Amino acid sequence: MAIAKELFGTMPDGTEVYKYTLVNRNKVSASFITLGGVWVSMMVPDRKGQMGDVVLGYDDLDSYRKNPPHFGAPVGRNANRIGGAVLTIAGKEYPLAANDGPNNLHSGPNLYHDRVWSCQASDTEQGSRLDFYLESPDGDQGYPGNAKITVSYTLTDDNSLILDYHMVCDADTVANFTNHSYFNLAGHDSGDVLKQEVRIDASCYTPADQVSIPTGEIVPVAGTPMDFTEMKPIGRDIEAPFEALIFGKGYDHNWVLDHKAGELALAARAMDPLSGRVMECYTDLPGMQFYTANFLTDELTGKGGAHYDRRHAFCFETQYYPDAVHKGNFPSPMIKAGQEYKTTTVYKFLVE
Repeated sequence: MAIAKELFGTMPDGTEVYKYTLVNRNKVSASFITLGGVWVSMMVPDRKGQMGDVVLGYDDLDSYRKNPPHFGAPVGRNANRIGGAVLTIAGKEYPLAANDGPNNLHSGPNLYHDRVWSCQASDTEQGSRLDFYLESPDGDQGYPGNAKITVSYTLTDDNSLILDYHMVCDADTVANFTNHSYFNLAGHDSGDVLKQEVRIDASCYTPADQVSIPTGEIVPVAGTPMDFTEMKPIGRDIEAPFEALIFGKGYDHNWVLDHKAGELALAARAMDPLSGRVMECYTDLPGMQFYTANFLTDELTGKGGAHYDRRHAFCFETQYYPDAVHKGNFPSPMIKAGQEYKTTTVYKFLVE
C-alpha cells in the first residue's frame, strides 16, 4: 500500500489544498482533496486490465470551489432534502436555507465541501487510510450544537473503498451523511450510462411530490419502472410515463433497502457490459438515493476536458430517507447530545 501527497492549489485566503492518493497492491488508486474531503478519482481496471477513472470530477481547485453537482463530495449534516427548509427539535424550530425551491437540499448553501478539512494519513491492517476532520459550530447551516465530524476513506487490497462517517455533537441534532460521487463504469469521459446495468436490493421505495419531498408512503417497486430487484439497463424504463420518473426527470429517488437496520450489507450493484467493470455498494444505512444525473448540463467541462451532460453518470447515495425529520414512520436521523453517529458505506470494484 502507498500514500502520496501533493499540492493541489491555494485558496483565496492563502490556505493550501492538498491531494492525497491511495494505491493498493493491484495498482488501483483513489484520490481525495482537503477541500471538502472530496473524492476526485478512482482508477480501476476493465476486463482487459486497462485502468480507467470511473468518477466524474475536475482537474483544478477553482472548479471544485464551485462544483454545483457536488462531484465526490461528503454531504452533511443532512444529506438530501428537508421539506419546508425547517427543522423542529424538542418543540423549537430551526430555519434552514431554502436552496431547492421551498426545501433545503444537502444542508446548503454553506456546504461542507466548500471548506478545507484537516487530514491525517495512515496505514492500517485494512489498507491505506485518510481521516478528514471538520468542526461544525453551533448554528452552522442552521443546525444546533457544536459537532466534531470525521469522514474516513480506506482503500483495501480487494479493491474496496471503505467510507466511515463519525460525528458527536453537544446538542440534539441531525446526523445524516452521504457521498455524492458520480460514477460511470465505462470511464468518466465515456458519455451516457443508459446501457449500464443496476440492481438495487430494495422491494420498496419512497414516492415523492413534484419538489422531491417524500409523501410518507413506502410503496412496493414490483410492477413499476422503479423495480431494480433484478439487473437491468438504467435506460430500459427511464422514459416510462410513470409519475415518479416524470417528477424526477429520471431516477432521483430513495429506495428502502431490504437489509436489517444497522447491518452492513449489499445495497446495490452496477455493471458496464462493455468494459466488464462492476461496482458493488454496501451500507448499514436504511436507504439509498439512486440518481441518474438528470440535471447535469452541457456547460460542464470535467477532467481532461471531458464533456459531461445529462445522464452521463449515476449516484448511489446511502442515507436516511429524505425528509425523515418530518416523517414519524421513517427511520430517524436525529441523535442526542453526546451520542455517537457511526456509519459505513463500501464501494467495491470488480471485473466480470
